[in-house]
Amino acid sequence: MIGYVTLGSRDVQKAAPFYDALANELGTPRMMESDSFIAWGKPDGPAGIGLTLPFNGEPASVGNGVMVALAARDTDQVRRLYEIALAHGGKCEGPPGPRGEGFYAAYFRDPDGNKLNAFVMG
Repeated sequence: MIGYVTLGSRDVQKAAPFYDALANELGTPRMMESDSFIAWGKPDGPAGIGLTLPFNGEPASVGNGVMVALAARDTDQVRRLYEIALAHGGKCEGPPGPRGEGFYAAYFRDPDGNKLNAFVMG
C-alpha cells in the first residue's frame, strides 16, 4: 500500500551519508536525486524512503508521533542497522531488543531528528 515515505531535512547532502549507510546494509540503492532531494529504493520493489528540503522553503521539522520502520532480515541486521545509524550521526531512542512477543526492534533518530526503527517479526 505505501509506495514511499519522505522525510524533511535541513541539509540533504549532509544527512545523505546516514541514509546511504542504512540503504547499503539493506541492499537499496539511490534511485533519484537532485540538490534538494534524494530517494532510496528499487523500481517495483518495496516502499522506498526519500529525504528532502521542504518544498515551502520553511525549516524541516520532526513530526511528533511519526516514525519510519525499516524491515530487517533478522535480529543481527537490526543490531547492525542500529550501530550504523549511531556511527553516522544518529541518536539512540531504544537499543536493539525484544519489544513484546515476536517483535525485535531498535529505535534511533537521524541527524535531523526524524525517528526511525529497524525491526523483525517472528
